[in-house]
Amino acid sequence: MSKILRLSALALILAATAAQATPTHVMVRARAQDAKFIGDHMGGVRVTLRDAKTHKVLAQGLIKGGTGDTARLMKGPQRGVVLSDAQTAGFEAVLDLDKPTLVEAEAEGPMGKPDAAIRTTAQAWILPGHDLVGDGWVLTFPGLVIEPDLSARPAISAKVSLMCGCPIEPGGLWDAAHYTVKAELLRKGRSVGAIDLHYGGKPSQFAGQLPAAPPGAYRLRLTAEDSTTANIGVWEGALDLK
Repeated sequence: MSKILRLSALALILAATAAQATPTHVMVRARAQDAKFIGDHMGGVRVTLRDAKTHKVLAQGLIKGGTGDTARLMKGPQRGVVLSDAQTAGFEAVLDLDKPTLVEAEAEGPMGKPDAAIRTTAQAWILPGHDLVGDGWVLTFPGLVIEPDLSARPAISAKVSLMCGCPIEPGGLWDAAHYTVKAELLRKGRSVGAIDLHYGGKPSQFAGQLPAAPPGAYRLRLTAEDSTTANIGVWEGALDLK
């Protein structure tokens, strides 16, 4: 067989294989643990879908949209109920599959809060032509976002929120009474003082006074913990006391 005939035969085989691939729609969403979906308000979530066996990238994109309906997500019965709507944040991928494929999703976010962003992965089997729509493939993001304000030292305040940006306040869906927020000064890796930050009178705001310490270069570590879930947040940065 001539080289031209061999190449033609190979092209026909590849074309036949490609023709058998079936476009399959997969909706991917990111949900903050014990809260709502992560979307535009927090900068979205970056998603990569790969063939888990070959590691071939099948699709990439950004989860965009709203956080979803609060009552439906947090107050109503959830089993068997679609929790998302047309405005809920998601990324719809179209995968060309020719056989059942074990797909790995890698998601990173929230992209608008890089100090709090985490990476999560999950795997699921996807069948050709069996669209995964509605709520789709929901990836869970545990954690808390901490955004400190050191402009009024020795006073210190920090905004603490869920990964979706949902607010923490007394008696709210995310009750401030369940959260412990601490500030710790570190020097050469050792703690030189720690304080509790208390609810500061506005949603998600916690405040207190920095521990007394001699002038010098320090590290400031802020931690936040929800006693009712596994949600924990950590922020750390340099602090120069004069």
